[in-house]
Amino acid sequence: MLPALLPVVLVLGAGAGTAALQSLGLMPLVGVPRLSLDAYTDQGADLLTATRLSLGIAAAATALAAAVGLVTALAVVGLLGGRRSGRAVGGVSVLTVPVPHLVGAASMGLLLADSGVLARWLGLDSLGGVVGGPLWLAVVLEYAWKESAFIALVVAGTLATRVSSFDETAALLGAGRRQRLRRVTLPLSQPALIAASALSFVYALGSYEVAFLLGRVYPEPLPVLAYRLFTSVDLTTRPQAAAAAVVTTTLSVTVLLLALAALRRSPAWR
Repeated sequence: MLPALLPVVLVLGAGAGTAALQSLGLMPLVGVPRLSLDAYTDQGADLLTATRLSLGIAAAATALAAAVGLVTALAVVGLLGGRRSGRAVGGVSVLTVPVPHLVGAASMGLLLADSGVLARWLGLDSLGGVVGGPLWLAVVLEYAWKESAFIALVVAGTLATRVSSFDETAALLGAGRRQRLRRVTLPLSQPALIAASALSFVYALGSYEVAFLLGRVYPEPLPVLAYRLFTSVDLTTRPQAAAAAVVTTTLSVTVLLLALAALRRSPAWR
């Protein structure tokens, strides 16, 4: 793995290091380099609000995606419903995965906007601000829709290779369908579910296009805040953009470490 891993680490390390140095004032585009935390303190309230908002959106979307993805995975491997319905669900999931999030966000906007397709079908004047509303529902639904298919395929791949023999053994020992689901299937799916959910959480935390298209103008999630500051004509906002990026990266690494710790405690992983 090293020939492929080393270039990735070098590129990501250089980008993260540059952002950290810029956020600390050691690599300014204008002015004299000086170690300071001004990039963090100058936007303290906005940065804290953006952090809470990003964590809330990512947590809600990941929880919904994990629940839908797990049920979908069980249907794909034939543990919920029949084999034909499982193949149909698997086919729909496969079709969902290659759709870019940008296309998904545009589709959600056309569907869920106050003057969108769904409101016209239902004969309503509006849907109560699903797009651009205070609860960020359209953003959460788009992430949950896309990431649930990814989680379903990861969990289904694990269950398809591991669950059949254990499930048959438990059935021969007298375990009922619910007992096998609770004591065999769910524990075996736990490592894949944790890993896929962690990746989905990190993606939702660091992606900006969906929140930019479907969310409110203010407050902004961390990626939207970083992008707006980075593309500003005022070059003095670059350290603040780097600070938002550093906070996003730190949160992402923390989530991945927590997921790794949870995996190591999982009996199925051991």
